[in-house]
Amino acid sequence: MVKLRYICLAVAACFIVSLSSCTGGTPTADNSQSGTANSTAQTTETVNHAGHASKAKININTAILSELDKFEGKLGVPALSNKIQAGRPYGSPEDLVTKKVITQEQFDQIKDQVTVQEVVLVGEAKDVDYMTKLGLMKGHLLVAQELLDQNQPKQAEPHIGHPVEEIYVDVEDQLNERKVKEFKTTLVSLQDLVKSKPKDAKVKTNFSASEQSINGAIATLPEAQRNKPGFVLQVVNGLLDAANSEYGAAIADGKISAAIEYQDSRGFVFYADELYQGISSQLAQINPEANKAIQTSFAELKKVWPAAIPPATPVKTTQEVTKLIKDIEANSQKVIDQSSTQAQK
Repeated sequence: MVKLRYICLAVAACFIVSLSSCTGGTPTADNSQSGTANSTAQTTETVNHAGHASKAKININTAILSELDKFEGKLGVPALSNKIQAGRPYGSPEDLVTKKVITQEQFDQIKDQVTVQEVVLVGEAKDVDYMTKLGLMKGHLLVAQELLDQNQPKQAEPHIGHPVEEIYVDVEDQLNERKVKEFKTTLVSLQDLVKSKPKDAKVKTNFSASEQSINGAIATLPEAQRNKPGFVLQVVNGLLDAANSEYGAAIADGKISAAIEYQDSRGFVFYADELYQGISSQLAQINPEANKAIQTSFAELKKVWPAAIPPATPVKTTQEVTKLIKDIEANSQKVIDQSSTQAQK
């Protein structure tokens, strides 16, 4: 399945919804919003902290494709993410049915996860959202580099494009607020070069420049925050949540039917693991049992993607992958709660 990822660049704030908290009772957005398909109400909610994405609702007017893939994976409807995006704007969640994007029966299965209400993040939640979006960019480039190293430029090119087409517009306001030098042009130039001259020596130089630009954007967050276990774990959980939806969209009838989604999920998981390893020594001191459990789950999870090129048969089912990710989230939450309790003393 080749996704039409160029349909719309107005895909702001997917993780605004997906990173709303389950740690401290952060309310999720109410979907009982009035409006019409041509004029949606701009109701907003302020969220001050972040946590797991498991209970969050997805704003079908603003979510990026990887977030909408949750519905595609759950309902088993090919290209549903693109259909939802093409049907925008929605005045209410029920418009998915009235616009014939999905049936009433299908809507009933996901209605508790759908909203059209916007959520405004402040404080740590905003920083987690920012870091997670940049982490998704890093994951895309990670797998793109692997594919380029294997002389697979056609497979690498979409993963260079996704940071621009799906994510940059979603994080652009925050980049401007943090006075980060614009690097969209750098990403576009790299994508164009890989398309037209994949063996050009400039590909390596441009790729390095793109990575440095994202690293520079991440570095605007204070180093102490970037090394704080509770903060990093929230980002890790956001990346794993995105990986879970991508993997779900990659599998159909027990086979890997969408290589791009398989590769997306690989990049997100491997970068999440990289972030985790950076704080693992701290976690070993804070909660050795949780650290061991997370390390074990990550080791098992990474086996699902033996290489950037998909295997003939999936290593694990979507249910098995979801369980491993939920295990990591549950043990992460123990550390987050423990850190929060200690900070209040």
